[in-house]
Amino acid sequence: MYRGLATMEHAEEVHRVDDRLVPSPDGDIPVRVYTPQPAVGEAHGVLLWFHGGGWVIGDLDTADATCRLLANRAGCVVVSVDYRLAPEHPAPAALDDCLAALAWTVENAELLGVDASRVAVGGDSAGGNLAALVCQRSRDDFGPDIDFQLLVYPATDLTLAHPSIDENAEGYFLTKATMVWFVESYLGDRERKDPAVSPLFADDLSGLPPALVITAEYDPLRDEGEAYAMRLREAGVPTEHLRYDGQIHGFFAMATMLDDGRDAIDRAAAALRAALA
Repeated sequence: MYRGLATMEHAEEVHRVDDRLVPSPDGDIPVRVYTPQPAVGEAHGVLLWFHGGGWVIGDLDTADATCRLLANRAGCVVVSVDYRLAPEHPAPAALDDCLAALAWTVENAELLGVDASRVAVGGDSAGGNLAALVCQRSRDDFGPDIDFQLLVYPATDLTLAHPSIDENAEGYFLTKATMVWFVESYLGDRERKDPAVSPLFADDLSGLPPALVITAEYDPLRDEGEAYAMRLREAGVPTEHLRYDGQIHGFFAMATMLDDGRDAIDRAAAALRAALA
């Protein structure tokens, strides 16, 4: 599903692309580092990007086109993380890998040509879930400071109980049945309301990084993404929410085919530029 989107996208040129390995206690984690055209005498800010795919599918290649566009338009280095996938590696393996990649990026800022004081995280769908959880864990565990979170139609409530799950259950690319399969593969018998997997159920969202949350009208995940944006605002977190009416889950990855996809990429990149300035 997600691989089809990636192969349809034109691979925009960036200044440099490097594949690297992040060491962790559970084995090396592949990452792909996208460097835009260099700014004279200045290190770039950095975005860690976590791909979508329901924690079960997706990889560095499926996220490649999106990462290139974000790197060029935001003027930041993008570190795309190839976290472990379920069901072979159920929760919390994916989150552990994303946290390890964040720590590695900050520790190796000079090697990557980035400014360790200008860090953002982001992702789409399951990747948006992981980005939200990374922000919560980094705050709670005194991890690296994160300046911004870009959450693109994020999965925030793995109980799948919001109205849009049923309203958009069929016919809009991502289906309810697919989401149920993803969650079951990822969690097994684990509690769906556990804040460690469903960021919407965290007791306290205060002190998290400013956020841009992007949702789509005809998306099963629409309501839970919007509920998370509302909770962030209620907790005092500066949060912008953009709903793209008429769009479906996955449109952000279709920037060369859809005007709304291009607009969403451009607005996300503008927000990243401002946050990482």
